[in-house]
Amino acid sequence: MGTPCHSFPHRTDNKLYKLQTPQAAIAQTARHGEYKMDEYPNGTNAVVAVLSYTGFDMEDAMILNKSSYERGFGHASVYKTMKVDIKDEAERAGADAKGGDKPRMKFSNKKVRSRINTTTSSSIGGIGTTDEVLYPNLGEDGLPEVGTWVDEGDPIYCVVDELTGKDRAGKHKEKEKACIQSVRLLGQPGSSKDKANRDDVVSITLRIPRNPLIGDKFSSRHGQKGVLSILWPNTDMPFSESGISPDIIINPHAFPSRMTIGMLIESMAGKSGALHGMFQDATPFSFHESGDKIAVDYFGEQLQSAGYSYYGSEPLYSGVSGCLMKADLYIGVVYYQRLRHMVSDKYQVRSTGQVNALTRQPIKGRKKGGGIRLGEMERDSLLSHGTAFLLHDRLLNCSDKHVAYACRRCGDLLSPTTEKSSVLTAGQTAMQAMSGNQARLRVYCRNSKCREKCEREGANDDMVEPIILPYVFRYLANELAGMNIKMTMDIN
Repeated sequence: MGTPCHSFPHRTDNKLYKLQTPQAAIAQTARHGEYKMDEYPNGTNAVVAVLSYTGFDMEDAMILNKSSYERGFGHASVYKTMKVDIKDEAERAGADAKGGDKPRMKFSNKKVRSRINTTTSSSIGGIGTTDEVLYPNLGEDGLPEVGTWVDEGDPIYCVVDELTGKDRAGKHKEKEKACIQSVRLLGQPGSSKDKANRDDVVSITLRIPRNPLIGDKFSSRHGQKGVLSILWPNTDMPFSESGISPDIIINPHAFPSRMTIGMLIESMAGKSGALHGMFQDATPFSFHESGDKIAVDYFGEQLQSAGYSYYGSEPLYSGVSGCLMKADLYIGVVYYQRLRHMVSDKYQVRSTGQVNALTRQPIKGRKKGGGIRLGEMERDSLLSHGTAFLLHDRLLNCSDKHVAYACRRCGDLLSPTTEKSSVLTAGQTAMQAMSGNQARLRVYCRNSKCREKCEREGANDDMVEPIILPYVFRYLANELAGMNIKMTMDIN
């Protein structure tokens, strides 16, 4: 996320990301300056300490100073543009109407209704109109005011059929709160003679604030990516002798396997550049390891001349106890970027919801409120941990729980059936027994062999009983029956 352009008011991209508080990088390459990339900054100079602190920074995760967040670190916005074509709205209205005159749609927020004008007794009753506002948060033209905020389910625009007076509102479908950034009329209405074929097209841009959340992704320019694990209070952050608290804490275990040595050198370069008030030349291959002066010495001398440790490390004090940590900890300035992988776009939660009509199992798809598949390996993991009730909940209760009648005698799932019984119970009249509410349901097995055995042995209908199972098991029984394969169950 950065500064993709300076013409935000005139852009109509489907999705655009903008960083609110960008900075120019202290460590820059020669090409960076030649291409004037500082006019389009895409990151922030952050004070980064390398230490293991609190346990929230395991592996690649990073701890962010809460005060840095409140000062605007990583704050950003997403711009989404939607296009509304009046012809599409007319087609939808025509499909809903199913016959009749072709709808004539227009953008409007007024409901027109007729009334008889009887102002004087001598005048002839004329037909007038009263305008009733349909949605208070929309303007008279059925479009939103710039700067208004919309929540999930709030109308963004409204169209009205001039013939029937029926209205249709387009609503904000996302769960995030959004601000109306701009409204543009792209197509002008047709001539007055051709009102039925209007070509109004409106473009509406929404701005969605996206400040950093736990789970959002950040990275240095060396591929040292990691997610924000916690916003840690500034009072509990470690601090240096000069009173500086780091913006970011990253674990030292994130470096050896990634081999991001460039980030360690940038930390020294950024720190010395900040102390001397200058940009550093970070062009690759400017230094040679066999030369007189390597990169570490070049930046180390600058740090030493400013009164800091030659190798960029400093003693830090614990923010919790106030005691000196008995180690020289590496701390410097690194240009950090916020990536577009955000938890708001990826999180998916579901207990129960829409199901597939055929199998009655949860549908897939995050937008439709679908479930995440718990596969065989996930099942094995839950079994190995002994979490049987959790497994039962996921695979049955929150999936396709079904109550089916099965015959204990023949083990058949498809033969048992129900019918209204005309047998009178105690204190019941014949009319009461036959009424829909009070008639007792009799459950029996239709299997002829099972019935013969039942009559021969004197058994009764108690052999048929309800059992709870996944509906997809019944679906499997039906599929196999269609292939002339009978499936029987051993019910204890």
